[in-house]
Amino acid sequence: MRLASAGSAKVAPSPVHHPVFARFYARCSVGAETRLGLADIRARLLTGLSGRVIEIGAGNGLNFAHYPAAVAEVVAIEPEPLLRRLALQAALRAQVPVDVVPGAAEALPVKSEGFDAAVLSLVLCSVRDVARTLAEVRRVLRPGGEVRFFEHGRGGGRAMTLTQRALDRTVWPALFGGCHVAREPVAALREAGFELGPHRRLLLPEQGPKLPTSYTALGVAWRPREPEDR
Repeated sequence: MRLASAGSAKVAPSPVHHPVFARFYARCSVGAETRLGLADIRARLLTGLSGRVIEIGAGNGLNFAHYPAAVAEVVAIEPEPLLRRLALQAALRAQVPVDVVPGAAEALPVKSEGFDAAVLSLVLCSVRDVARTLAEVRRVLRPGGEVRFFEHGRGGGRAMTLTQRALDRTVWPALFGGCHVAREPVAALREAGFELGPHRRLLLPEQGPKLPTSYTALGVAWRPREPEDR
């Protein structure tokens, strides 16, 4: 039932297929869990969640090990075939039920208002349409449902932001599976109508050279309740 499409009209997404990048990401992301402290960040991102959760762009499933026991079910959406296969393997090792399914962030294959929380973890950089994606996230959350987000985007001084914009216009998306480094995820959540809660900026890595992907945000937002629900 949860995979039956309902609600807003759907766009016809182009297939997502980045086999070279997917292999590169699968290899590098595992090392980054300890090298960059991403495992600790994932634990902070997901702590306190409960009920039904939808994870958008689950990648190779590195979040799955960090979902708390109070989570009744995770529906993990991943469009890239190789990463989805790896996520399926990770789901078998998870301590909570995880259902990994194909789907595009801009047209989620689930019913409206079916989830207590949504997780956005390093995904808004690579979706084709950020506004459409966040509209879908808002659609599938119940009123008052929360969004947990950990995203990278624009940051640093003028020289860095100019570099990020130049990379987005040229080689970066082609080399890194559609990733963009100059998007502004916190502003996008606000513009999509979410109520922002506590959030903070993080640098990855904390020490050493600042990279175009170093500027991240970790926090929580909520789908507003309708006036009659207050």
